[in-house]
Amino acid sequence: MSRIAYVNGQYVQHSEAGIHIEDRGYQFADGVYEVCEIARGNIMDMTRHLDRLNRSLSELKISWPMARKALQIIIKEVVRRNRVHDGLVYLQITRGVARRDHVFPSPDTPPAIVVTAKRTSPAVSSARAAKGIKVITVPENRWERVDIKSIGLLPNVMARQQAKDQGAQEAWFIDSDGIVKEGAATNAWIVTKDGVLVTRPAESGILRGITRTTIFDVAERLGLKIEERGFSVDEAKKAKEVFMTAASTVVMPIVAIDGESVANGHPGTTTLSLREAFFDIAEKTPSC
Repeated sequence: MSRIAYVNGQYVQHSEAGIHIEDRGYQFADGVYEVCEIARGNIMDMTRHLDRLNRSLSELKISWPMARKALQIIIKEVVRRNRVHDGLVYLQITRGVARRDHVFPSPDTPPAIVVTAKRTSPAVSSARAAKGIKVITVPENRWERVDIKSIGLLPNVMARQQAKDQGAQEAWFIDSDGIVKEGAATNAWIVTKDGVLVTRPAESGILRGITRTTIFDVAERLGLKIEERGFSVDEAKKAKEVFMTAASTVVMPIVAIDGESVANGHPGTTTLSLREAFFDIAEKTPSC
């Protein structure tokens, strides 16, 4: 079955979808995006994803391309048309199409929107979680407003490629004080020897991940304590467990940092319990 994309008011064949050459997303990375997990026929945490989308648009002074309720309908329709039971739905909104100029175009320029969906394999993800993944560390080199889910991701791309080149699956950005900020596409967590979950505060300096936010609900349900504070690479290497969160990976154990094993080099029980409980606690919106 061929994939279907929604592009600026039309459902089109994915292979034939296109945007204008002067779309500001293409020329300036002047836009934002969201990625929602689709699990067991449900779109996970859609309310929180759209709330964050609203914040990103507001911070960049980009208008909504349509009413929020209409966008929800389109997201569900794209998932339905692509028959995605487990996978990801991606939406991107840019400032629109206008003659190339750094300043904003006329206020009546309509924002441009693209929505796509694709299938992923729960079995592959589960197998990866059972084994755990490796991360490397890289110096922070991104713009300061990483709290906005902008499509300007070149530093993240370079960091992920560096991780791949070194046999790892994720890269952590480290600030000038040696404190872990976040991954190229994930939020970073550790579990202390006392069983406390630790993650960096999201008021500034990192993206407030939606899966990260839901993990607070999961932890409360499981009776686990969370501390929002910074932690160093050294503390992470000495932690009881380390994991990352994102819509694309949910809760994923990390078993090595810069080539050094975390604990016994195997996924920890706390991490796996969070992963197992996530789907029971996260908001679920039926995709059809």
